[in-house]
Amino acid sequence: MSLSATCESVSQKRTLSSLLAGRELKRPKLTDAQRLQEAAIQLLEQQQNICSLFREVGQSETCNLSSHQDGEKNQVASEGLLSTITGSLLASELRRQAVQLGVPVAVLSVKTVLERLKEITEETSEREEEETKREMLTSSQRVQLCVLLESSRELLSQGAICPKLLWQEYMRDQRLPKLEMVYYLHSYNILNLKYILESDEEVRSWLVSQLRLLCGWRPPQEEEETKQLQQKVLSSVVGVLVGAGFELRRDPAAADRRLSLLCCSILDDLLFWVLDIVDESLMLESAEAGAELWIQIFDASLCGVSVSADCLQRFFKHSLTQTLTYKPRLKVSDAITLQNEWTFAKASRLLTSLFRQLAVVFSVEQLLRHLQQVLETHEVNWKHVLCFLSTLLVYYQCAQPSLKELLSRLLNSAFEGYDLENLITAFLLARQGGLEGPGIFPSYSDWFKMSFGGGSSYHASSKKSLVFLLKFLSDLVPFEPPQYLKVHILHPPYVPVKHRSLLMEYVSLAKTRLADLKESVEDMGLYEDVSAAGTSVQPQCQAAQDVDKAVSLFESTGRISATVMEASIFRRPYFLTRFLPALLTPRVLPVKVDARMSFIEALKKADKIPAAQYSSYMESCQKQRQQNMNATCSDGNDDPLEVLKVQLQEFAELVVDGNDGDMSAQLSRISHTLSVIFPGRPDDPIGQKVISLHTDAPPSSELHVKVVNMILRNFCQCLLNSSKSNPPNKQSPWASRFVSALLGNTQLLSSLIHRLWDLLHNQWLSLNAAHILGLAAFLVHLYSLVSRGPLVQLVLPIRLEPVPAEEALSLALSCSTHANMLFCARLCVAAVCYGICREDSLPQQQDCIPHSLYKKLLYLIPRLLPEARGTVADAGLSEQLEEKQTGLWSSITDSNNTWRKTAWHLWRNAAFQQLRQIPQYQLLFSEWLANELRVLRSEDALPDAERQEYQQWACMELYLTRPEKQGGCGGDMKNLCSHLLNAIMDQQLSSWQSLEAQQHRVPGRGTCLPDILSRLQELVYEMDMMERSGSHGSRAGVGDFLFEVLFQRCSSTVTSQSISTDVSLQRLLHTWNRVLLALPAVLLIKVNTDGGGTTLSCNRLIEHINQHQRKACSPAGVLSCKITAHFLRGLLGASVRCGQPTYEVNKAWSQISVQCPVLLISTVHWWQRLRPVLLSLWRRLCDEQTLPEQLQLLTECQHWACSLEKGQLLQMPPAAALLLAASLHRVWRGCEANKQSFKAALNFLRPDRDSKYRQVLVFLLFLCVNDHLTTLLYPQERSYEEGRALCTELLAVLMDSPDWLLIFKSSEQSIYQSVTMVTSDDFTKLMPWAFCSLLLLQSAELLQRAVRCPGFLHTAIVCYLSMLQLFLEGNTQSLDTESSKKQLVAEPSHILGRTKQFLLRAISQTPLTLLSSGQLRQLESLSAELDPELAAALSVQLEPSSPEMDFL
Repeated sequence: MSLSATCESVSQKRTLSSLLAGRELKRPKLTDAQRLQEAAIQLLEQQQNICSLFREVGQSETCNLSSHQDGEKNQVASEGLLSTITGSLLASELRRQAVQLGVPVAVLSVKTVLERLKEITEETSEREEEETKREMLTSSQRVQLCVLLESSRELLSQGAICPKLLWQEYMRDQRLPKLEMVYYLHSYNILNLKYILESDEEVRSWLVSQLRLLCGWRPPQEEEETKQLQQKVLSSVVGVLVGAGFELRRDPAAADRRLSLLCCSILDDLLFWVLDIVDESLMLESAEAGAELWIQIFDASLCGVSVSADCLQRFFKHSLTQTLTYKPRLKVSDAITLQNEWTFAKASRLLTSLFRQLAVVFSVEQLLRHLQQVLETHEVNWKHVLCFLSTLLVYYQCAQPSLKELLSRLLNSAFEGYDLENLITAFLLARQGGLEGPGIFPSYSDWFKMSFGGGSSYHASSKKSLVFLLKFLSDLVPFEPPQYLKVHILHPPYVPVKHRSLLMEYVSLAKTRLADLKESVEDMGLYEDVSAAGTSVQPQCQAAQDVDKAVSLFESTGRISATVMEASIFRRPYFLTRFLPALLTPRVLPVKVDARMSFIEALKKADKIPAAQYSSYMESCQKQRQQNMNATCSDGNDDPLEVLKVQLQEFAELVVDGNDGDMSAQLSRISHTLSVIFPGRPDDPIGQKVISLHTDAPPSSELHVKVVNMILRNFCQCLLNSSKSNPPNKQSPWASRFVSALLGNTQLLSSLIHRLWDLLHNQWLSLNAAHILGLAAFLVHLYSLVSRGPLVQLVLPIRLEPVPAEEALSLALSCSTHANMLFCARLCVAAVCYGICREDSLPQQQDCIPHSLYKKLLYLIPRLLPEARGTVADAGLSEQLEEKQTGLWSSITDSNNTWRKTAWHLWRNAAFQQLRQIPQYQLLFSEWLANELRVLRSEDALPDAERQEYQQWACMELYLTRPEKQGGCGGDMKNLCSHLLNAIMDQQLSSWQSLEAQQHRVPGRGTCLPDILSRLQELVYEMDMMERSGSHGSRAGVGDFLFEVLFQRCSSTVTSQSISTDVSLQRLLHTWNRVLLALPAVLLIKVNTDGGGTTLSCNRLIEHINQHQRKACSPAGVLSCKITAHFLRGLLGASVRCGQPTYEVNKAWSQISVQCPVLLISTVHWWQRLRPVLLSLWRRLCDEQTLPEQLQLLTECQHWACSLEKGQLLQMPPAAALLLAASLHRVWRGCEANKQSFKAALNFLRPDRDSKYRQVLVFLLFLCVNDHLTTLLYPQERSYEEGRALCTELLAVLMDSPDWLLIFKSSEQSIYQSVTMVTSDDFTKLMPWAFCSLLLLQSAELLQRAVRCPGFLHTAIVCYLSMLQLFLEGNTQSLDTESSKKQLVAEPSHILGRTKQFLLRAISQTPLTLLSSGQLRQLESLSAELDPELAAALSVQLEPSSPEMDFL
């Protein structure tokens, strides 16, 4: 067999790889290898195609690579041996052929390698024609190339190939070398990239283009390995470029300097390529993707492998400088004008990503220091500079104080050297920070006021500094956006008084510029904040916001704010053309007057609304009601909603996988989108914002509700996702930042709070466990950000003062029914658990646990879990201190746990119990009572018996023994009783305005008031028994204590003289009487023990009636029948504890008759109903058939009065004149007596017959005048004619006696002084009205008699002036027209006019002897201001009497 035949056979049957593989399995020894090498050489001598040999080696290596995974450990040694053998074979053959051809072996080797390389890459060229152009090899080509390069490396190790020649020949064939090829040559150590950079003069042109192409090319999705290799190629090339360009060397050679500059220029070209894409807004997907991939290369972890940290910092600092100074085409004036468009949310993502990558290896202080250096030494691209600052502020929480320090340095430098560049830089940077919102940096308004608003500001040291600042601000005016001009006008810099004219020049210039911009000062809102607005708010929108703020202030204060009043005078154009149209926007007026309607009425009464405009408004509202259409605010553009949806989804992904910087950036974008949907501007940051919460009808549009729902759902989803792997204290601060981002937009926050209220109060049944947990966490973060959040004013005010948002929303959680309680408990348990688990120590937990929700748990858990009613034992508490919070969090997130298990787990938690020691987390007894009184008995979780046990435990075991500083009663039974009394009264007083009362008041569904009244009765009875046993029958304490409680309540109610105060006081007294009737009457009378005997003391009862009860009488001067009977029962019941009951009753009633006329009159008024009741009681108490003498005297007086009415003349009983008068009044008012009998009785009681008769008639006149005054106040309730007739008949009898005038002189001491204690003080003040009204109803003859009566004219003038004063103060009410016509009652103004005419005639006709000169002077001085005409008439009468007075 010939050698050629043998070779052919071998080549057909067994390849070189199979031959070598077969040898490999036998683990050849060294001698076998040598023999094999010799045989192979002989074989190769017959093979003349070296390229085919390279191809066969490639196939061999491919097989080896495919089978490598099966025997990796066994083949490690053999692979090295195989590679060496292959390299030796190839080198030997190349040398042999080179000798034969007479060429250097290196030349032949390069030619052979390039031919094989061309074969490999030709496949790519063929595919490129069919498909899109590939910038990288396929996987199979890559394997073949690696084998070729491995063989070439072996040739290189044996000196058989020249790398430089290889590159030269390769570049001759390739116009643009593939970057992947360069990478492999570099990584296989065949040809270093640094050498290529040094030797190839054209390297910059092709390397930059290849880097761009590789960045812009996207591998197919299935080629994950290609994607990784693409990243590796780019990072390796950049690593070499960075190392060569930025590594510091001592005494570098010229070549090194040239190489460094080359590498820098290449990297700069790529950076400028990215910046061009950013600036030119190239929207090609490939361009953006390429730029984004290149930005990813700026990663310390990728580049830091091949270069040092110092080198990397120099590169990043250089790149940052190049970015900040790239194409500085914009002037400072352009930056001032366009700055609003350069916020983080509006900036290109590529640019912010680049800044973030460049900043990662530096601290914030280093970055700001470098920024300052660049600004001082370069012309900068202001857009890039300001976007860079925004990126720092958004991504780095610590950037805010560092920026403040930089601004301080700039301002100090500016005013020290009057450096304009530093000043403008400071202003631009401060404004940029303010544009990112209050959560990122203080508003520009705050910064400007802080920097220039005080006497110690930068510019306040000298006039030159002041002129420098004002000159600078004036130069900015032509370029300033209007919001900054408004800041400078509303919050001007501090200027000494002597230099005020300088400031006014600037203000005038700024106002002129605003007028040019059609945003004059007149269009500025009344409450407008111009501090950090990125865009100007339209005047119409601002006016609407002003209206909301003005209505809110009116609602909370009850007065029109001074700002509105001043605007109606000094800013009348804005008030009339902006404010009033926004206020008077037509709407469907509610049935019940709301705050807006009240505000409009108040402005109308103050003559601030033109009558025509008001009429037009009312007509438009009526049309709206007829059409039955509600105005809705809808946004037709759905794009922001879709954008927000995508942004929220991306944020949810970042919560799980992202870092803090990414989340901050995404929140900034979300805030920007929300500002588009909710374009309202935040309120003035001077003072906290106040949001009006309309609990009955949330004023939100459909779009806003959708957005709020989307936000809340996203928050709940984020919480669930983040809680799957980590408890709250291990999570990133995403939630607090999320909520914080919402606080900057007042309009959004208002919609959010309204929606939360609706969910918690009305739609809580639709919430599942995930919703409850999410909303609970949201409330926790609202609470933790309370200092930055707004206050909330509830409309339908449950509370008068504004409260934090979380506390306002806690009021939505009703605990009135079993279902309400369960939901409230679940939500509060979730919130408190979340708050405890967020922090590890008690001080930090206080900032995370809302005390309002914690207190609800203190109320609900013991009520619903009887086992929690005991105290936590010390041993148990010490065990809980070891418990980790992870267990608590797992209990709340475990779906298998019931809320009871979780609540019990929480109740026994150490942190939960420790919070109870902190004052604001303690549930006070008054708060417990308020909660208990809201519970509806028919829907309570506890049946009646269990509720009684629970309430007795809470009162007697929990709060009675608890110290007062912890919200208890300190062991004082009176303190406990006082709390019960106040709670009962508060509950009844507030029920008319309580939200629960309005929404849940249904017939038959009462509250727990009867239960708490029962607890009060038990307590009072126990106190009474204890005091009896302790003081041997003296019961001074309980009654006095009860009266003292009322005295304190009345004292706190009477804070001012107003109608609302009077109404509140009357409500309070009616409520008190209902409580009083539920308590034993005998407690109200004090029993004294003196010298072994017992006596009654009614002093406190008399004081109580005179001071309080007379103010709540209806009709005036008459107590109700029930309360009168209660007092009398108490008197009779207490008397039996004395030795002489009858004597004590007589003595006490005698005292009452003199000192307490209202009780006397009331007893007479109700005597027919009271007598049987009291007689029955007296019989049971003392076994006597008749009442004591003083009470029996009431019956005798009634009989005497009836006899007079019937024309019979009985002897007058020996009773007080007031008692007799009251009996007569009761008979004639109760029985429709005829006029003749009344005249006959008066004729019998003529005052000239007996002084006692005169007293009885005067008192009777007083009672009739009271009736007449009541008909003036309430015409529909009493008969006007009947009261007037009685008064006329009495006046006809008494007219000649001056005694009747004394009842109209409350300040003078007389025997009739007691009448001032019959009615309230306010009622007594109206007696002049009754006097003037009666005067005009009398005949001319009777008036002539009156004028002649001593003291009449003086009394008449004083009453007229008093009524005129009441009329001017608005204390004489206008009468209902229809009722007044029916009753023929005159209006107060008509009465005044006629009275004045009568007095003027009387003064002119009266003899001078009837009035002394002293009286005339007194009356003249009184009427000088109120009625000058009357004063002049009196003066005429005074002058003739004493002509010498002018000379005294």
